[in-house]
Amino acid sequence: MTSIQSDYWLSCLSCLDFAFQPIVNIHTGVCYGCEALLRNYEAAGFKSPSAFFDQAYRDKMLYQVDLVLREKAVEKFSRLKWNYQAKLFFNLDCRVLDSENYQPGNTLNILKKYHFPKDAVCFELSEQHKSCDTELSLFILNTYRSQGFKVAVDDYGIGFSDLQLIYYTKPDFIKIDRFFIREIEKDPDKKVFVSSIVNMAHLMGSVVVAEGVETKEEYYGCRRVGCDLIQGYLIQHPETDIDRLKSEYSHIRELNRIDQRYKNEDRKLIDTEMAYIEPLSHDCDVLEAFKKFRKENSSSFFPVINQNGEPLGIISEKSFKEYIYSRYGDELLLNPAFGKSLSKFITKYPVADIHTPVEKILEIYSHNENIEGILIAEGMKYKGFLSANSLLKVLNEKNIAIARDQNPLSKLPGNTLIHAYVSEALQDTANQYIFVYFDFDNFKPYNDTYGFRQGDRVILLFAEMLKSRIQCAKRFAGHIGGDDFFMGFSGVSAGTVYSEVAKMGEQFRTDAESFYDVEAIEKGYIMSKDREGNCRTFPLITVSAVILELPAMRSRICSADEIGNILAEQKKNAKKCPEKICIVRIAERIDFEEDKIVFKTEVRALPEECRQE
Repeated sequence: MTSIQSDYWLSCLSCLDFAFQPIVNIHTGVCYGCEALLRNYEAAGFKSPSAFFDQAYRDKMLYQVDLVLREKAVEKFSRLKWNYQAKLFFNLDCRVLDSENYQPGNTLNILKKYHFPKDAVCFELSEQHKSCDTELSLFILNTYRSQGFKVAVDDYGIGFSDLQLIYYTKPDFIKIDRFFIREIEKDPDKKVFVSSIVNMAHLMGSVVVAEGVETKEEYYGCRRVGCDLIQGYLIQHPETDIDRLKSEYSHIRELNRIDQRYKNEDRKLIDTEMAYIEPLSHDCDVLEAFKKFRKENSSSFFPVINQNGEPLGIISEKSFKEYIYSRYGDELLLNPAFGKSLSKFITKYPVADIHTPVEKILEIYSHNENIEGILIAEGMKYKGFLSANSLLKVLNEKNIAIARDQNPLSKLPGNTLIHAYVSEALQDTANQYIFVYFDFDNFKPYNDTYGFRQGDRVILLFAEMLKSRIQCAKRFAGHIGGDDFFMGFSGVSAGTVYSEVAKMGEQFRTDAESFYDVEAIEKGYIMSKDREGNCRTFPLITVSAVILELPAMRSRICSADEIGNILAEQKKNAKKCPEKICIVRIAERIDFEEDKIVFKTEVRALPEECRQE
């Protein structure tokens, strides 16, 4: 290395800065950490960060340059007022690890200088360069981990980041590339792919970060498949001014709150059955842990947490077995020459967030042999332990609750869940909702003629039609009872709902014909008695629908019962319309009649483009 090269790189480094992009908890919006992203590389004469690092590598300056950048990032991040609760994610070029002048311990010295905890640093492994010595890189990464640093695999799913890398590194975090997150809610293949990564990661005790989340739809897609953390423009753009970073992003918490279809009702059950096992701190004395097993001989393991309360794994009785039964066990563990630290006894253990559906927790448990249960975390912090027996109790209680709240025939949510959905939607005045009430036409004469068993088959036909249309977080379907059904939409355009309801009506009319005999189909009617006992003709079964719009940013809040009354009142209008659809929009104006609030409605015709030919 020449002095000119040193001066050149000093000049380049003086231009550089870091922006930080938040990584937040998908359920709470709490900032878990920030990724440091290189900025001002153009001022140093480079088109991209990769071009900058490639030049440093060619000049054999990569390690020195990387150390300076680490210190820049740590120094700036340490100025963040609430950095004690957040981790710094720093991109690590794997070529640094097999540099000729690599020396261990320099990062620890930087952290000590700025009083920054080592377990608050996570190195993101970017395996873009196959020139790395894999065995040496893995050795150094394991050394980093033994020192308390976290390790993440970045951009998983592209480049050279493959299953083999996951297998050998056993990372603390797996960051899924933006390619698989983009429009995940519209792409079934991406859902399957990301869901598989999430399942694999959770089986290994790794945390999943979805990168590049930009829309509410992508947020809900990531939440649905079980991602733990999210990063992207939906939260905040990378920010060079650290004072603009927030410790909590309320709009993410709000998205979680208003997500009706996948609202997690399991938490109460998990809270009830979960046991709190007093954890050990990762920096506690080895002998202290050893004595804890002797004192509490009924416990076969203890959870281990870091200084932020995050679960690192467990220490099992088996790990200490050879010392517990040894006459000189205490002396062996205390002997400095023995070299046994607590970290060497820690075993990674499956962890599930308390918001995780119990079925997913059961899946994680069933794929791990010889474990006694699952560690439960909330906001990434240790919450308790769910044993195998407790997990089965939770699952049983949930199945009983679901059966109680479902319609026994269609298995769709019943009136209790429908009422809860409508009530919460009414409280969410900032967003648009559309409710649809369905009621069969001429169903009673069909039942009287063909029998209740055939009538149930017609009901199940429509129920399956609804189920096929609610495969995303924006839709909800329920069975009010008999031949009455309900659908709810959030964030779906009115035109889309109109068109879909019209198509459903036409499809149901066509499919329901198959439940009649040939003569009735040819005539287009059946003979049956009306409610007064008179025999007359009745057309074949169709379905009428009332579509009720609740506009976004509405100022008035009505009750679920008032909504039900409006839908019931407009049912007659729907049955009179040629398209069997009535569109109602709640107006902002309300009147008072005889001390009662009366909500005025606007009834509109079905748009021409949505009508069936």
